[in-house]
Amino acid sequence: MSKFSGYNFNGKKALIRVDFNVPLNDKFEITDDTRMRAAVPTIKKILNDGGAVILMSHLGRPKDGPTNKYSLKHLVFHLVSLLGGGTVKFAEDCIGPEAEKAAANLQMGEVLLLENLRFHKEEEKGDAGFAQELAKLGDVYVNDAFGTAHRAHASTAVIAQYYPKDARMFGLLMEAEVGNAEKVMHSAERPFTAILGGAKVSDKILIIENLMERANNIIIGGGMAYTFLKAQGKEIGNSLCENDKLDLANELLAKAKAKGVALLLPVDSVAADKFAADANTQVVSNDNIPAGWMGLDIGEKSVQLFSDVIAQSKTILWNGPMGVFEMEAFQGGTKAVANAIVKATSQGAFSLVGGGDSVAAVNQFGLADKVSYVSTGGGAMLEYFEGKELPGITAVNA
Repeated sequence: MSKFSGYNFNGKKALIRVDFNVPLNDKFEITDDTRMRAAVPTIKKILNDGGAVILMSHLGRPKDGPTNKYSLKHLVFHLVSLLGGGTVKFAEDCIGPEAEKAAANLQMGEVLLLENLRFHKEEEKGDAGFAQELAKLGDVYVNDAFGTAHRAHASTAVIAQYYPKDARMFGLLMEAEVGNAEKVMHSAERPFTAILGGAKVSDKILIIENLMERANNIIIGGGMAYTFLKAQGKEIGNSLCENDKLDLANELLAKAKAKGVALLLPVDSVAADKFAADANTQVVSNDNIPAGWMGLDIGEKSVQLFSDVIAQSKTILWNGPMGVFEMEAFQGGTKAVANAIVKATSQGAFSLVGGGDSVAAVNQFGLADKVSYVSTGGGAMLEYFEGKELPGITAVNA
């Protein structure tokens, strides 16, 4: 049993760092509550034990202190509905007399949401004094914000030291994130296939290099595939390309070959004559994309090639779309790969989807519950797979 599950919160005030950094529209309505829903089981376990909950989070990137646009008060009403009723109190600051009074008056079974941590510059600076002010508010510290685990901020990496070792722990979401990521990186059942998409090779260099030590197959899709194709001397038309990364692409291809890792590139593309939803399209071979045309999705032959590899896999990591899936004309490749992952999962493979765009894609296609695990932490998950140490994890384990 995990430390959190085995802990009895009866009579305790738990200070939980959650990741409520959710998108709001111009009416301050939440357009995607995935991150809030992910924290609910942790909150409910503490309340069911007979404890009280104090929630702290950031929202957006406020530059000049408190601004209405980034206030967490906009989340209170929705949080009440997610928790199935009850009271959620709100403190108009996260430290200082008001926050301390609200925390002191909190009764067992109640929830208090603190105002945006980033209204104080000290949060992002990892200021020890600020962390200590926050630590005063609760008896137990629970980090359940995997999305910010890679940041050395006051509420994620500094605060833990002000709690005894037995009173600091990960919440259920964080435990699941770390456990699933470790499963893929350190005890993957083989064959292990990593599927990497997105626009730029430069964003994925470290993850490709780290996965070469672990994966049997690395599938490359999205805009970054064209840098690899051009490096091999192919005509890519107007497709996205990082011309200063051609040598690097060739080095990565050579490294994969030397390590016996199959690095697969798309063999055809859905090409467009402009970057627009209503562009003219044609399916072309990636050996020779016509001048003036750009690849915006993988073609059917690539889908077949990738799907065959995915079908044989026992562990699958997916980070990044295969094309511009936000436009309907160019979402076929991403959707087909998602469906291939779902099929492999139904036949016993373990699949982890991480990174903002891949997560958005599985949600958009209604497939999130058909893969083994969907990570909520984009940047944190990426850094974990790059082999970096995450301060938010290290602090709790210290």
